[in-house]
Amino acid sequence: MSQPKSKFTDVRTLVAVGVFAALAFVCCVLFHFKAAFLSFDLKDAVMAIGAMLFGPVYGFAMALIVCIIESLTISTTEVYGFIMNVLSSTVFVCVGSLVYSRKRTMTGALVGIILSVVTMVVVMICANLVITPYYMGVTRGEVAALIPALILPFNITKGVVNASLVFLLYKPLSTALKHAGFRINSMQTGGVKPDKRKSLAVTVIAAVLCAAACLYFFLCLGGKFSFK
Repeated sequence: MSQPKSKFTDVRTLVAVGVFAALAFVCCVLFHFKAAFLSFDLKDAVMAIGAMLFGPVYGFAMALIVCIIESLTISTTEVYGFIMNVLSSTVFVCVGSLVYSRKRTMTGALVGIILSVVTMVVVMICANLVITPYYMGVTRGEVAALIPALILPFNITKGVVNASLVFLLYKPLSTALKHAGFRINSMQTGGVKPDKRKSLAVTVIAAVLCAAACLYFFLCLGGKFSFK
């Protein structure tokens, strides 16, 4: 009797992961933030939550599949956009969820998401130095000159917005999935009742950081937002 139950659980997990991937693609279609030649959406936050709930392997699969679909449907940046998308999304989604899978506590989530942002920023700076000169027909020196004024703050802002959304949306989504009967990698408390004040503080801080990052994006980077 246990084997069919295991298969049923696997199917339900795949369905849930598919829903997260679909929601991530909807974010690609609907929400667009752009500053100069750089752009981002909110798909990484959705996929990071899915990866924290179901594991980094599923997170990698989501990131790759969503980036492929985006490249074949709505993207106008061809191979360049696909490569940058895959690098950014897989790093952000997998690093945080890998840390969280080993330490499923609030501390593990915080450390994981911070490492996700830092690693993604470093990877994208390196990727821009290597790939952007070929795509835009400029020298590597010209791209390097854009790092302090555009590329670095843009990627930090992108990371902070997505990281903040992870903490704002993780709890309601994980609770909804639990009530629906899904087996997820829930946060461990060691038998101790969760500290509601700490959770509230994290939520408030995440909301403030998200708002501050958006203001910086629009006011300092001259960013634009479009809802389609």
